[in-house]
Amino acid sequence: MEIYLLRHAIAETARHGQPDAERALTEEGRDKLRRVLERARGAGVKPSAILSSPYRRAMETAAVAKEALAFGGEIERSEALVPNASPYDAWEEIRAHKSESSVLLASHEPLMSSLAAFLLGVPALQVDMKKAALLRVDCDRFGPQPKAVLKWLLTPATAGE
Repeated sequence: MEIYLLRHAIAETARHGQPDAERALTEEGRDKLRRVLERARGAGVKPSAILSSPYRRAMETAAVAKEALAFGGEIERSEALVPNASPYDAWEEIRAHKSESSVLLASHEPLMSSLAAFLLGVPALQVDMKKAALLRVDCDRFGPQPKAVLKWLLTPATAGE
């Protein structure tokens, strides 16, 4: 399975009294995200499932990915993808979709970097998941502990202007 970890794009600064979960993407964030996803589409990224944190900025990120990558299905919301979720719980969500050929997860820090390290079997690994970054790992074993292989990491800066 190809597993794509997509950190949400730049979101608005929270207004006084605004819950963190309700922050929307900015136009700058959407533009950078589209650049990354256009490059990913050119590299053949075609998810068979898209899962997202229920937070607004992650759902908006997943919606941009759905359009940019021509995904025909529905985006699935998952509490296992909120910012401070456990990488183990996110792995269980991935395992529940093991019949898929490729899964894209739209989520947040610190989960995205810790999940990347967990999937690669190196919990102490530091992964710099910039906003709108897309990381691919491949995994063909779905036991309690994952054993994935890092394929690439794409950031807005490496996606070009």
